[in-house]
Amino acid sequence: LMATGRNGKIQGLNLESAGVETKGSFIPVNDYSQTNVEGVYAVGDVTNRIALTPVALMEGHSLADTLFGGMDRPVDHDFVASTVFTTPEIATVGYTEEQAAAKFQDITVFKTKFRPMAHSFPKTETYTLFKVIVDTATDKVVGVHLATDGAGEMMQGMAVAVKMGATKADLDRTIGIHPTSAEELVT
Repeated sequence: LMATGRNGKIQGLNLESAGVETKGSFIPVNDYSQTNVEGVYAVGDVTNRIALTPVALMEGHSLADTLFGGMDRPVDHDFVASTVFTTPEIATVGYTEEQAAAKFQDITVFKTKFRPMAHSFPKTETYTLFKVIVDTATDKVVGVHLATDGAGEMMQGMAVAVKMGATKADLDRTIGIHPTSAEELVT
């Protein structure tokens, strides 16, 4: 699997005549999606922030709220979950182990590899991999990575927990739903 990246589709927009600065094929913006030209905004893939549809939707809603809804609402691009819809699915939120090790003084990594119950009875060789990365100083969960069937569905709940600053102790106090693969995240 190889992901080669994206380029912004800004050709033909005549941005230079409006004085809008570009950087390669992207349009630099501030936290409120404002370009260098007053009254000119950009959201989505052309900004080179996070090239995901839900991020572009949130940026658009946020911009509309800020401009027309009377709400000062920048988008927080930290801890955005994503899923690669392969077999098995690969889902992630937060820092990788390498990123967390570079950012925090000390991290604890919890890993598990197991055969999900749905695959145990037919005796398939399908395994699930989970990794939870914790900032040891604060006990906050700073990264979650899953490789399993339905990882995207499981990750949505974990993304909320990570965004809210959940700790490993919070996960440990949560009673899992049995029999699910997701219960391994809280045991």
